[in-house]
Amino acid sequence: MKAYVVQNGEYKMKEVEEPSVEGNEVKVQLKTAGLNHRDLMIKQRVGTTETPYILGSDGAGVVVEAGVDCSRFAVGDEVIINPGLNWYEKSEAPPENFEIAGVPYPGTFAEKMVISEDFVEKKPSHFSWSEAGVFTLSGLTGYRALFTQGKIKESDTLFIPGAGGGVNSFIILLAKEIGAKVITTSRDKQKLKQAQEKLGYDVGILTEDNWVEKLGDETVDLVIESIGGKTFNRSLEVLKKGGRIVTYGSSTNDEITFDLRKFFYGQYRMTGSTMGSREELHELLSFVEQHDIKPVIDKQFAFSNIDKAFDYLGKQNQLGKVAVSF
Repeated sequence: MKAYVVQNGEYKMKEVEEPSVEGNEVKVQLKTAGLNHRDLMIKQRVGTTETPYILGSDGAGVVVEAGVDCSRFAVGDEVIINPGLNWYEKSEAPPENFEIAGVPYPGTFAEKMVISEDFVEKKPSHFSWSEAGVFTLSGLTGYRALFTQGKIKESDTLFIPGAGGGVNSFIILLAKEIGAKVITTSRDKQKLKQAQEKLGYDVGILTEDNWVEKLGDETVDLVIESIGGKTFNRSLEVLKKGGRIVTYGSSTNDEITFDLRKFFYGQYRMTGSTMGSREELHELLSFVEQHDIKPVIDKQFAFSNIDKAFDYLGKQNQLGKVAVSF
């Protein structure tokens, strides 16, 4: 079967052996898959190993084979992949054996994938195949950051820099659904306009603006940060004293400095967040089905053109998710 792999420090399409099914595993024939920024960075983590690792964390498809011990799914079921492996119950932090599908565990950028049925869920009926294929990683990451770690309330004002990313766009949709006020940013005026139309945020400002000046009349209760070094201190400056900041990623510098005295005098609370548990995914699935929420898809590519999808995502001009179809 065809798979998109990282091997010898390069990304490439490759013919690989179709995996076999054992125990409680299912074999899923992929219909669609979703790209994440994680996929762009895997090459640096893996290095120049000869072993081909199948990339991809998000995906959706049809069960075509089920192991003898399967009890939750059967051949013909339409499913989504939960890439957060071995994390079952909601907890303060992931368990030690937590992994994300797509290196080292074989990922979704392949015609077929074998995975434990514990980490497969029924495809939401209101999702198209494209929406289902891009949903889980960004949706689950956003849900935990916003609700479990951020503890957002209807009365809160959320500030979230960077409207365009898949996780952030989903966080905005979730926050608006519960009635919170949302403030976001973009480097581009046109993207801000498009994001307002698709996501319905309340206030949008440019990345280059003076945030303290622009938001002088706002009271920001919660900041969700994923950009890192370039924006962290600027985000902290607009947060009210006693406010909460959640960080789930760092697309710029991982290491930053900030004024510790100012931080503790301000009584700020900072929390890290990564992906989420299966329990939280079940909560998220119930939420999106109840409120008819769907991920925003910016662009879709054929699997045969996945190189172009990687190039497109790397430019960081998207609004929402980038999908590939099989």
